[in-house]
Amino acid sequence: MLLRKKSRFPMDTVDIGPLQLKARNVEFDLSDTPLHWIPGHPVASHTVSSYHLLFPEVERFFIAAFKEALPEVHDPRLREDVLGFIGQETVHANAHEESLDDYFERNGIDPEPLLAQSRFMLGKVLGPRTFRTANRTRQHLINRLAITAALENFTAFLGHFVLNCRWDDYGADPAMSALFRWHGAEEMEHRNVAYDLAMYFDNRYRRRVRTMLLVFPLTIWLSSRYIWYLVKHDPQAPTSRLRVLAQVIKAGRLGLLPTVGTVTGSAFDYLKPGFRPDETGSMAQALSYLATIESRTDPA
Repeated sequence: MLLRKKSRFPMDTVDIGPLQLKARNVEFDLSDTPLHWIPGHPVASHTVSSYHLLFPEVERFFIAAFKEALPEVHDPRLREDVLGFIGQETVHANAHEESLDDYFERNGIDPEPLLAQSRFMLGKVLGPRTFRTANRTRQHLINRLAITAALENFTAFLGHFVLNCRWDDYGADPAMSALFRWHGAEEMEHRNVAYDLAMYFDNRYRRRVRTMLLVFPLTIWLSSRYIWYLVKHDPQAPTSRLRVLAQVIKAGRLGLLPTVGTVTGSAFDYLKPGFRPDETGSMAQALSYLATIESRTDPA
C-alpha cells in the first residue's frame, strides 16, 4: 500500500536544515525503450508516458511565472529557493522534450497536435499577459503562482508515487523508470517552493480553495485527453474508453499507477486549512534516491 502521510524513514524526524536546490546533470537514453515499457500493461505505460507530453509546457508555464515574480521576492531564502526551482524545472522540461524523438516518433506517434494544444492553453490563455492596469496584470501573475502551487501539489504526490510504485516487479524499462524517478525525487525535494511563493504573494485560504477547484478537474481532463491520444495510436491497446478506464483502475490496484482514491485524496489534502506540502511523502527517501543519481553522474 502506498503511504502518503506516515514516513517510512526515521530520518524524516531529523531537521536537516534548509536545502540548497540545484539542477543536476542527468541523461537518459530512451532509444531502446519499447512503446509498452511496462510489459503487458499498455494502458499503464501510456498513462505515465503521457506526462512526457504534458510536462515540458507545464514546467515552462511555472518557470515564466516564477521569473516574472522574482523581482518582487525580497526574502533571501525564498529567492534562493525560487532560483533553484527554476533551474530544476528547466532541466525537467528539457529531459522530457528530448524523449519526443527518442520515444514517441520512433514508435510512430506524432506528438505535435497535443503539444500545440499545450502551448496554446499554457502559453496564450494562462501565460504571461499585460492588461490595461498594473493591478490586473499583477493579479494575473498571482493567479498563475496559485495555479503553479496547486499543480506542484500533484507533482509532489506523483513524485512520492514513482519512488514507491511496483514498476520493477513487472519488468519496467530501467531507463524510463529512472527518468521518472529522478524527476519525481526532485519534485519532492522542491515540494515547498511553489506553495511558499504563492503564499508570499497572497496567503488567503479562499484563493487556495478556488484555485484547486479549477486545477483539479482541468488536470484530470487534460490527462485523460493525452492518455486517450496515445491509446488511439496503439493498435494493441483497448479500443473503448470504458476498457481504458478499467485498465487504469486495475493498474492502480497493482501499484503501477496511483489509485483514484489517492489522487482525489491529494487534492483534498491541499484544501485542508493547515496544509503544508512537506506532509507529502518522505524527503529522506527522495534525497537518498537523488544521492544515487549524483554518484552515477559525478566525475570520478
